[in-house]
Parts: sequence; structure tokens; C-alpha cells
Amino acid sequence: MSIEITQLLKQYGEQKAVNQASFRVGKGEIVGFLGPNGAGKSTTMKIITGYLQADSGKAIVCGLDVNVNPVAVKKKIGYLPEANPLYPEMYVREYLHFVAGIHQLKDKKTAVENVILLTGLTVESKKKINQLSKGYKQRVGLAAALIHDPEVLILDEPTGGLDPNQIIEIRNVIKQQGKNKTILFSSHILQEVEAICDRVVIINKGNIVANDTLANLQRGKEDMHILNVKFNEKVQTVIRIDTISGSNFRLYTANPELVRKHLFNLAVAYNLNIVSLQTEGNSLESIFKRFTNG
Repeated sequence: MSIEITQLLKQYGEQKAVNQASFRVGKGEIVGFLGPNGAGKSTTMKIITGYLQADSGKAIVCGLDVNVNPVAVKKKIGYLPEANPLYPEMYVREYLHFVAGIHQLKDKKTAVENVILLTGLTVESKKKINQLSKGYKQRVGLAAALIHDPEVLILDEPTGGLDPNQIIEIRNVIKQQGKNKTILFSSHILQEVEAICDRVVIINKGNIVANDTLANLQRGKEDMHILNVKFNEKVQTVIRIDTISGSNFRLYTANPELVRKHLFNLAVAYNLNIVSLQTEGNSLESIFKRFTNG
């Protein structure tokens, strides 16, 4: 596992910002890390990157204990914090050369040019950072996180402040990087998480309340799918279903693919025209509300 946290605890006075949290992220995984404001997301990420020290528990990155080998861990991580601290008076290329120097890269010029191309900064690369829009500043932060080709990426709200076109571009960059890196990705834009991540971890009030694939979470507690089917003709009783209208029905099933097959066979046998057939799933928004409300 590239990231493994076990029984992580971080406390501020009486408040437990992170409470005995445990989860793992493997190589090639892009995991969405979700939670309301103040739930403990950023605190957990800062502990993993070594910016904060946990009160107890362990954070392991690429087999290295963050507390025991903090410098070695930082070399393996690319981190884009939510605040995205930059030097506004530096030019984009100047800043990225500076970051490349911190990482002691041998060919800084090539690394800078590659990451500028990767993050779509070419047009703005000759400007000072304080002349950039918020979206392009976010790209500079992402470029700085990627410049040393880290094994692990920790991204805290990476698409914040981007317009829809920029979001798609950065989403593609993240998905491409996720093929051979480990990515822990936090966002309040749930559509982005659905588009990028295969698995989500949800934290609420410092506690991990969900850790599963999107597909499993969308099945819901009862492992139940809902199929909405509408025929052109009025259909008499087929199986036990909810009748929405005379020709529109809702079917509940744990095996939607098998039911779809049966419905098509039924339509052929009785000469029925299926106008629409859709599967309803739990949206990530409804899952988020279920795990974080109350």
C-alpha cells in the first residue's frame, strides 16, 4: 500500500479533529476524500504529508513511517494544499525552477518545461504569479506538486477556482497521473469526485464513516437497485412492482442486469415496445448527506 493510516488521532484540547481514523490507498488508485467543512480532511492530509504530527496512530507512505522518516516521505509526495501558498512576486517559470531546486532535480529546465506543458501553463508561463487568475494559480500549485514526479499525490481541493473548461483539463491530468501514482483527492465538487475516483472515503467529525467503491455505496444499505421502465402500451401485472402510471412501472431488484434481460424477453413475447428503461442509483450527493447528517 502506498498510503496506510492506522488509528490516527489528532486532538486540539477537547476536540478530536481526527479520531482513530484508518484507511489505505494503493498504487494506481484515485481515492476521493470527502467530508463537511471541519470534518478532519485537511488535518488528515497534513499528517500524511508530515506537516502536522499526530497525537497517536501511524501514517505510512510507500512503506515509510512519516514520524520516523519525514524527509524521505516528503520526497515521495506531491502536495497541493487547499491554501496553495505561492510567491506572488516570482514569475511562473522562476517559481517552478525554485521548486525544482528544492527537490534537487538534475535537469531542472526539462522538468519545468514538462510540467508547464502537462498542466496547461504555457500561455501564462512568462507572467508573474500575482498577475494570474485564481484558476491559473491553482495550476501553478499543481505543477509544483508534480514537478519531481512523486509516487503519491495529495490534492486538497485541486479544482477550486477553475472554470468548467479548466476543470475538465485538470481532471484529465489527475486521471492520467492516477495510472501510475497513488492519489488522495479532496473536493467539495461531488461531480468531480464521481468523474475521477473509483473509491471514496468519507470522514465526519473526525471519524471515518464510509470507505468503499462508488458502485457499492450507490447500491445503498439494502443492496437494492431501482429500475424504471415505461412501455408504449398499458401492461397488466408482470411481477410485483410499483405502478407509476398505467404504462410506467418501478421495479426493485438486487440483480438489475438479469431483470433487464427478463424485461426484454417479456417485451418480445407480448409484442410490447419499451419506451425507456433506466436504472436509478444513489447519487454521491445523497450518499454524502446520509453519512454526514446526524
